[in-house]
Amino acid sequence: MAFGWIDEQAELRRRAGLVRTLRPRPADSPLLDLASNDYLGLARHPAVTAGAADAARAWGGGATGSRLVTGTTELHGELERELAAFCGFEAALVFSSGYAANLAAVTTLGPHGSLIVSDAGNHASLIDGCRLARGATQVVGHAHPDGVRKALGPHEGPAVVVSDTVFSVDGDAAPLTALAEACREHGAGLLVDDAHGLGVLGDGGRGAPYAAGLAGADDVVVTVTLSKSLGSQGGAVLGPRRVIDHLVNAARTFIFDTGLAPAAAGAALAALRLLRREPGRAARARAVAAELHARLITAGLEAVRPDAAVVSVRAPSPEEAVRWATDCRTAGLAVGCFRPPSVPDGVSRLRLTARADLSGAEIERAVRVIDEARP
Repeated sequence: MAFGWIDEQAELRRRAGLVRTLRPRPADSPLLDLASNDYLGLARHPAVTAGAADAARAWGGGATGSRLVTGTTELHGELERELAAFCGFEAALVFSSGYAANLAAVTTLGPHGSLIVSDAGNHASLIDGCRLARGATQVVGHAHPDGVRKALGPHEGPAVVVSDTVFSVDGDAAPLTALAEACREHGAGLLVDDAHGLGVLGDGGRGAPYAAGLAGADDVVVTVTLSKSLGSQGGAVLGPRRVIDHLVNAARTFIFDTGLAPAAAGAALAALRLLRREPGRAARARAVAAELHARLITAGLEAVRPDAAVVSVRAPSPEEAVRWATDCRTAGLAVGCFRPPSVPDGVSRLRLTARADLSGAEIERAVRVIDEARP
């Protein structure tokens, strides 16, 4: 029977407690949200939604084509210029998603004959980029600069080191300065995904590379998403102009994909401008994360110290993680639930988002619910 193997796979997932289901949310959900990636609380901000609406009225509901045909509007160019300037890079290129941006960056900067050195804890989009790239990939230990040096040592030819800046599972930060040093010792480029750093780390939220003094370096390329701190959708690659020009001519997820919808570009641009006016939002997100972590530890829970806005709480098993998250939802709190294969170490977790707009009372309530619902 065609696709009969799917039933077997479904049964295996059920037995392992790894079945995933869609849960549509209403526009006016009563839940306290600690599950989204809306780190700065901008997705519903009036300035951001107005930016989306104004762009849709001016440019239409869709981009109408690929960026190289009709899908590039003046709005896209404006967003790219302001995003590059804000983060401290020479140029930027906007994609329809952060996933597409990562696929583009890894595949175009890891050509045939090159070596790609990838952190074991990298996001799936970076991993898939490595799989699609024509270069050879070597996976090294998580946040391990010496492992990077060892991998680069015997290689002759182009090389690029690929890493998240803040890892999405535990919220821990990569040792960017040490990684850059390892790359420069061997003439390799550094490609980092700052999806969880933009808007949270660095001066006024300019990102982890900016905080590490790497912004604008000619051997550093950064990818970001517009769907987390900026409350919109889409992604971008930032770096030297020659790298961005290369992506325009070589990146398949740019050349063959419809451009980012104008409404998303307008929302992201409005959010970026709001962040420039209100730089304290970044520090507030970090402060909320620190308070969440401290309260969870005081309650006797196994929480990982956050380096940005992600707070991770370990769960005993996949089944108990699902039950824990479900009980939290029943009590009015939405939390993320990460299980294999989404976690590289096989440990299931609750994943909490420390949003900048959370009040002290909401933080206290969230910790109380998590504590009372623990397995």
